[in-house]
Amino acid sequence: MHQFEKLKVWQKAMDLVVDVYKATETYPKEEKYGLTSQKRRSAVSIPSNIAEGSGRNSNQQFNYFLGVASGSTSELITQTFLSKRLELMNTSTMRNIVDQCVEVSKMNLALQKTLSKKNLNTNSKR
Repeated sequence: MHQFEKLKVWQKAMDLVVDVYKATETYPKEEKYGLTSQKRRSAVSIPSNIAEGSGRNSNQQFNYFLGVASGSTSELITQTFLSKRLELMNTSTMRNIVDQCVEVSKMNLALQKTLSKKNLNTNSKR
């Protein structure tokens, strides 16, 4: 079991959630249950899945939830591009969120690789 609060990827993902909430504050009211809600849920899903996976009993299960977090990150990037196309956000805000997503995604992948190596080492010692 890992202490997710100490994981840099979780901390960065939490910062990303805050920025997504701030960016969607100005979305039109008719998007409240549409893109605003969807972006916020995708963003929240990233650190939530990292935390859930860290509480599981194995690195293999943790790796699975990191994969789910990775999918949510890609989903958020898509929704951010769509927000820009719909002129709901400016280029600077879009770039900031996408850049943070890319950073979280890279950190997530590095953690997945580390867990996979630990899992391989554990299995080879049996």
